[in-house]
Amino acid sequence: MLATYETVQLSEPAPHVLQVTLNRPEVSNAMNTQMGLDMHAVFDGLCADPGAYRCVILTGAGTKAFCGGGDLKQRQGMTDEQWQAQHLVFERQVRAMLACPIPIIGAVNGAAYGGGCEMSLLCDFAYAAEHARFALTEVTLGIMPGAGGTQMMPRAVGPRRAKEILLTGRPFTAQQAFAWGLVNEVHPIEALLPAVLSTANRIAENAPLSTRQIKHSVNFGLQMDLGSALMFEIEAYNRLPPTEDRREGVAAFNEKRKAVFRGR
Repeated sequence: MLATYETVQLSEPAPHVLQVTLNRPEVSNAMNTQMGLDMHAVFDGLCADPGAYRCVILTGAGTKAFCGGGDLKQRQGMTDEQWQAQHLVFERQVRAMLACPIPIIGAVNGAAYGGGCEMSLLCDFAYAAEHARFALTEVTLGIMPGAGGTQMMPRAVGPRRAKEILLTGRPFTAQQAFAWGLVNEVHPIEALLPAVLSTANRIAENAPLSTRQIKHSVNFGLQMDLGSALMFEIEAYNRLPPTEDRREGVAAFNEKRKAVFRGR
């Protein structure tokens, strides 16, 4: 059974696919402490049981916002210690999302500001609705991105564009996000989730051990020099030939049928 959370809704729109919906639409799905705890619980659980699903979709409730960032009403009046204690919750959420071995696709259904923009960056890739807007506005609040923004944005759009985004705090459109490489596709809002689900289904049909090893190899290889990364890739590759799924994939190809992968 799918667990129940206060600020996050879980559903299974297709076999082997988990949809995680940020569910505070009345406040633009803003991140409060409970959402950080709920998101950590969801993704830490996926880290502990990666075989449960083959692809994850992350989106927001409604059509106004994916996530409007941190809940500044909750933060109003916080002491420095309370602020930092809350941020530790968000830091744990970031680490759990980054550690998730299952491919994560963002479905950015509206505004993705501050921590919401950072959550879209924590996805392996994302599609956006035409009306979606993005921004890292922390510099306008006397803080800076602290949920991956200064590290993930340069990796997505390059350091010069990222510095402009980070240092100005200016919002930008879904079309700009596409042109800069932040999102892979832009769709009308009614077509967004169907497009994401189609891609999620395609991933879920592939060998799950293979998709997890590919994600692992890309993420860690990017942190290495090329020679070390190529060696790391072979280490990841060598885990796959002994699997049942590898034998099934080759057999299905030769028998001209669709492979049935079991994650073994």
